[in-house]
Amino acid sequence: MNPDVEFALVDQSEVGSWLAFAVGFYLSLRWVFTLFFVRVLGAEPRTGPVASLVVGLLLLGVVVFSSVGGTRTWEWKRIAPLRWVVLFLVVSACSFAWTEAVDRTSSFAYWLGMASDVATVALLLQGRSVVSTAQSLMKGFIWSTCFLAVVAWLMPLQEDLRLGDYDYFNTNQIGALCAFSILLAQYLMRRKDGRWTWVIGFLSVTLLRSLSKTTIAAFVVAEVFLLIQDRSVSRRTKALLTTAVVVAVLAFWGLFEAYFDIYSNAGNQAETLTGRLGIWAWVADAITEKVWFGHGFDALWKVMPPFGADQFEARHAENEILQQLYAYGVVGVAMLCGLYWSFYRQIRKLARGPVRVVLTSLLLYVLVRGLAEAEPFDVLLPLWAIVLFSVLIECIERGEEPVTAIEVVGPKVAGTHASAPTMS
Repeated sequence: MNPDVEFALVDQSEVGSWLAFAVGFYLSLRWVFTLFFVRVLGAEPRTGPVASLVVGLLLLGVVVFSSVGGTRTWEWKRIAPLRWVVLFLVVSACSFAWTEAVDRTSSFAYWLGMASDVATVALLLQGRSVVSTAQSLMKGFIWSTCFLAVVAWLMPLQEDLRLGDYDYFNTNQIGALCAFSILLAQYLMRRKDGRWTWVIGFLSVTLLRSLSKTTIAAFVVAEVFLLIQDRSVSRRTKALLTTAVVVAVLAFWGLFEAYFDIYSNAGNQAETLTGRLGIWAWVADAITEKVWFGHGFDALWKVMPPFGADQFEARHAENEILQQLYAYGVVGVAMLCGLYWSFYRQIRKLARGPVRVVLTSLLLYVLVRGLAEAEPFDVLLPLWAIVLFSVLIECIERGEEPVTAIEVVGPKVAGTHASAPTMS
C-alpha cells in the first residue's frame, strides 16, 4: 500500500472515531446544560436549551463537512425502523399546523434539535466503518454519563433525599442516563470492546442512589431478562452479580426507609402515584377532544392545569402511550408501535447470542419504563438511538463493513473492504 494513502486512511479513521465520540459525549452532556447556565452562571432557563441546540447544530455541521465526498454505505429505505423515524419526524413537524403549544418558536427549536440529532447520527454512519463509529459514539455517551454521575453525587440532595436538581437535572433524568449507559456498556462488553466492569458498577450504584423508582424497576426487569437469557455469562458471574445487588440494597436500606417515609407523608404531586393518576385522568379525558391527530407537538406544557398543593406542572403525560395519543392521536400510537415493533424485528435479524439478548433487554427496559414515564418531544428510546442500532444491526447481520475513508481521500486500493465481526 502507498504510505501516503495508508496514512490518510488511518487519519480519517481516527478523525471519524473522535468525532463519533464527541457526538456521543454531547448527547449525554446536554442534559446538564440548563443546570449549568441557571445555577452556575445565573442565566435565564431558556439559555440551556438554546446552547444545546447551537452545539448540536455545530456538530451536525462538522459531520456534514467531514462526510462530503464520502461513499454511501447503506440505504435508509432498506431499513424499516428508519422509515418509521422519518415518518415520526414528518408527522411531528406537520403537527405545528394545529399544535396548541404555548410558544411555537421554542417548540420548533426542540423539534429542530431532535431532527438534528437524527441527521447527525445518520450522516456520521455514512462513508465510515459503521461498527467502529457506532461503538465510539456509545463510548462517548458512557463517559459523559460517568461525568454527570460524579456531578450528581457532588450536588446538594433534594428535600426528599434523592440526587439531582428538581427543576433542571432531576433524579429521573439521572437514573435514565445511568440505565441507558449501563446497557450500552453491556453491549460493548459482548462485542469484546473494552472492559466496563467498574464503569457499570459505578453507574449502577448511582442509579440505585438516584431513587428513580420507575427507572430502577424497568432496569431490574431488563437485567433479570438479560441474566436469564444470556448464556455467555457464567453461573459464577451471575451469582456474584446477585450478591453484589443484595449487598448494595442492604447498604442503602436506611436511605430507602427514610425516603419511603418522606414519600408516604410529604411526597409531592410530581412523584407520587396519586399525582400520576391525576395526570393520566386529565390526559385521558383531553384525548377524546382530538382522537385522530391529537393536539400537536409540545402541546401539554402550560396547558395541563397544575396538580396538588405544590401546583406541579407536568411536562408530559407520564405514560408513553398517553403521551403519543395526546400529541398525535391514533396516528401517534400507530407510529409508536411501528417504531418499536420494527426495531424489535430488526433485532430479531441477528443470530442468537449475547448481542441479540442485550439489545432485546434494552427494548424491554424502554417498554416497561414507558408505563409510568414519557418524553415531551421524542420517544423513550431516542430516535437517534433507533437509527444507530438499526444501521448497526443491518451491517452486522449482512456481515458487511462499510467502505472505508480511503475511497474519499485516495485512489481505490485492493482490500479496502473488511467484514464486520460475525455474531457468536
